[in-house]
Amino acid sequence: MEPDDVRHAAQWFATELRGRPESGFDYDQPARGLEWSCWYTAEHVADNQLAYALQLAGRLEDGYLPLTPPGEGPNLLQVDRAAGAEGLARTLEAMAQLLAGQVQLLPATARAWHPDGMSDAGGFAAMGVCEVVIHAWDVLSALDDEVADLPEDLCEGVLARLFPGTPEVGTFQDRLLWQTGREELAGYGRLTSWRWDPTVR
Repeated sequence: MEPDDVRHAAQWFATELRGRPESGFDYDQPARGLEWSCWYTAEHVADNQLAYALQLAGRLEDGYLPLTPPGEGPNLLQVDRAAGAEGLARTLEAMAQLLAGQVQLLPATARAWHPDGMSDAGGFAAMGVCEVVIHAWDVLSALDDEVADLPEDLCEGVLARLFPGTPEVGTFQDRLLWQTGREELAGYGRLTSWRWDPTVR
């Protein structure tokens, strides 16, 4: 996937967050299907953009950078609760710009480590977009108490890059939610575990 895909995903989710200010929505409730709160899940999305940008910037080949999270949980960053949903949105957009910038700058030959396999810039872009859209679904579905709609073009791009061989059943959103263990797919049971494939190809 491309740098603009990362930007598009972040801007889409940021707009959705801005439309759900804390004054009217409960960000402390669990995100759909997760133990994490909606707030922490949205922080996690921004954190992933930063982590992937750092992996690419360092071209690390043997693990993650040895950074220590500042608080509970694995996130490297935390957003000031006083900043509200607008603060979450701004942070997400900024971190996504960092990832998009690295994807844009690095040559096609650049590689970096991920637990699921060595990947290239396009693979990290796809993982960044996937983190945005699937966790946006978790957050928005909980905040609105109804299943959220995702951008089909982003779902399609993520499936093509990270989930080759996905059954051609339902919408691209249906397929992505199935591949990430969130929903059933017609004719297929719900996955109890899942893994993407970011390796170079």
